[in-house]
Amino acid sequence: MAEPPAPLSGQDVGSFAYLTIKDRIPQILTKAIDTLHRHKSEFFEKHGEKGMEAEKKAISLLSKLRNELQTDKPLTPLVEKFADTDIWNQYLEYQQSLLSESAGKPRWFYSPWLFVECYMYRRIHEAVIQSPPIDDFDVFKESKEQNFFESQDSVRALCIHLQQLTSAVGDLDEKQLKHEFFKLLQVSLWGNKCDLSLSGGETSSQKTNIIDSLEALKPFILVNDTEHLWSLLSNCKKTREEVSITRVDIVLDNSGFELVTDLILADFLLSSKLATEIHFYGKMIPWFVSDTTIHDFNWLIEQVKHSNHKWVSKCGIDWENYIKMGRWVYHDHIFWTLPHEFCAMSQVAPDLYTELQKAQLILFKGDLNYRKLTGDRKWELTVPFHEALNGFHPAPLCSIRTLKAEVQVGLQPGQGEQLAASEPSWLTTGKYGVFQFDGPR
Repeated sequence: MAEPPAPLSGQDVGSFAYLTIKDRIPQILTKAIDTLHRHKSEFFEKHGEKGMEAEKKAISLLSKLRNELQTDKPLTPLVEKFADTDIWNQYLEYQQSLLSESAGKPRWFYSPWLFVECYMYRRIHEAVIQSPPIDDFDVFKESKEQNFFESQDSVRALCIHLQQLTSAVGDLDEKQLKHEFFKLLQVSLWGNKCDLSLSGGETSSQKTNIIDSLEALKPFILVNDTEHLWSLLSNCKKTREEVSITRVDIVLDNSGFELVTDLILADFLLSSKLATEIHFYGKMIPWFVSDTTIHDFNWLIEQVKHSNHKWVSKCGIDWENYIKMGRWVYHDHIFWTLPHEFCAMSQVAPDLYTELQKAQLILFKGDLNYRKLTGDRKWELTVPFHEALNGFHPAPLCSIRTLKAEVQVGLQPGQGEQLAASEPSWLTTGKYGVFQFDGPR
């Protein structure tokens, strides 16, 4: 196979990568600093003077980071000992080895965008863990929770829809079941629009009932491989006597409203018997503003369970029971917050790769997962998805993603050009979506 193309980077002035590094990332750092400031009295109440000193230290480290970025300083090794520190520093050395002597050290606007963006979030985490006793503080927690609270009407509508659906699921014929499966896949796709890193940490909640919009949104799905997902899972269901387990893994993206859409889909997969167990994967540390951690996962289920609306509350109770019964399993792994593309997983995290191989189907939610699946490279728009995965095939998989970065593959000839002619920023607004499948067809 030919060498894959170069990665996206901030070298391309005016590109989305360049504008992210120049504008959005400093904005996110400023918001993180402001969040620490606003919690000053809480730190003092909890920890006294030590809390105040820790807040000052974290702010000073984040201000230094912002300055390094804005002046395009070389990227420096991580210093605080953590589970992934050595792997990160080895990767930094690897990036250095790719540069010519004259190019110097890896820098913000010169190195691959995927790497420097991940590095920035890892440095935010480093600033916090270097500042005990506030070293478990999540600078993004408030905005994630706000996204959930501002989406309450939509959450309620989805939970009511799910409860009505599950109570009648046994009476649905195959055609109706397929129709409902496709609907909830689309709900999960458009839930991915709620991304706080795209909006620089500003609110991006879901205010309308997404189910009412599905028909109108269909033309914006550029690749739709949902038929393959149906055929795979319905075949598993038909052969359940031979293979008793159908496991679907969901690699999560955003917390808040998007996570609700993913849990609704996961619930339906069990109640429709299209799957017998669901495994979720989240992040070990706060990441890309709104990404799901174990705290966010548990917090959201708790919020849904304590809703004053009986059908919403019923969803939360059911979800908690699935976890207790082991039918829903949550995993985290340090690999998800490393800068590596997924084709390196079998070498860097063989235990995780082996775990994913146990699934009948893996759903990768969102844009960052897509960037890591495809290596965040300057692929031609028509390159097959399978080729862009560069050897990453642990199990049949599907990317469910709204487009928020200048990387996309698997389009029909002329499709991208047509979109670009009418909408120059079609790749980055989250307006368009894909279901891209890789596996036996």
